[in-house]
Amino acid sequence: MSHLTGDRRLRIAVFGAGSIGCYLGGRLAQHADVTLIGRPSVLDGLDAGLTLSGGGRSAVRVPRERLTLTTEPDAVADADCVLVTVKSAATASVGQGMAGRLRPDAVVVSFQNGLHNARLLRDALPGVAVLAGMVPYNVARTAPGTFHQGTGGTLMLDGGPASAPLVAALTAAGLPVEPRNDMRQVQHAKLLMNLNNAVNALSGLPLREQLGTRAYRTCLALCQEEALAAFAAAGVRPARLGPLPPRHTPRILRLPDALFRRVAAAGLQVDAHARSSMWDDLEHGRATEVGGLQGEVVAMAERHGLTAPVNARLMTLVHEAERPGGRRSWSGPELLRAVRRP
Repeated sequence: MSHLTGDRRLRIAVFGAGSIGCYLGGRLAQHADVTLIGRPSVLDGLDAGLTLSGGGRSAVRVPRERLTLTTEPDAVADADCVLVTVKSAATASVGQGMAGRLRPDAVVVSFQNGLHNARLLRDALPGVAVLAGMVPYNVARTAPGTFHQGTGGTLMLDGGPASAPLVAALTAAGLPVEPRNDMRQVQHAKLLMNLNNAVNALSGLPLREQLGTRAYRTCLALCQEEALAAFAAAGVRPARLGPLPPRHTPRILRLPDALFRRVAAAGLQVDAHARSSMWDDLEHGRATEVGGLQGEVVAMAERHGLTAPVNARLMTLVHEAERPGGRRSWSGPELLRAVRRP
């Protein structure tokens, strides 16, 4: 059954037809009119439609005729809701591209990594309802037009009347979603999780294998400890999104491998081949979001008179890996020594 606005289907534009954008848009296409806005290089691979799998749901084919594909920001003009799924570095320009084109009652949702994207969109779109959102899972493009959800979790976004139509559409599409009144705390908790993106990217390994190795987990624990100190200095207590409060996670990450596998069994229920989006960026020669992840921790620490040397070192290593010939495969002990180096 389609979700309706008045007497018609909800119109959803997805600005940023990458892995997350195509996956969410494709899942919603049975229940809403979906427009994907993206780069020609991505849209050219969607001529045969979308194939979506994973997430504990049956694989589905979304025919090309069920989607509107475009490179033009003007396509947001008729949208009831715009999902922004571009990389953080593009947020300001996307906001400027939508300025003056949206309907007065349109709702914009930032489903992006990082802490500041919703604010940047509000700055560019005065008077428009802009909501913060969070995507908890990994989605990878495994072939042109084929996207696989490799980890689980529940979408979250600001609660209230503005989000209700989208929440209804996501629910109808079988995507678990939770309206929240503490999205600032949720985003800080997600940042803690996303600090593993850089570790995974530099390991060159699937997530399950990387997280099963103590040295890599210790790198993540060090990153999270620096972030938690910066959060505390900023007066932010990250939301509890899992079985344990975030402050206990670094200690769990440092456990021996066999004990960690028992304690964190639920967290290791990821596809055997799932990898972080940052690994995918390095694999395809794209700029990464490390500046909005590790870089955010470094900047927050500096604002409060602290340092975050491990996050700073990881950011440097990822930037080096972005360059042609940069090193992209570190063993756990090698990476741990590198991030601890003065």
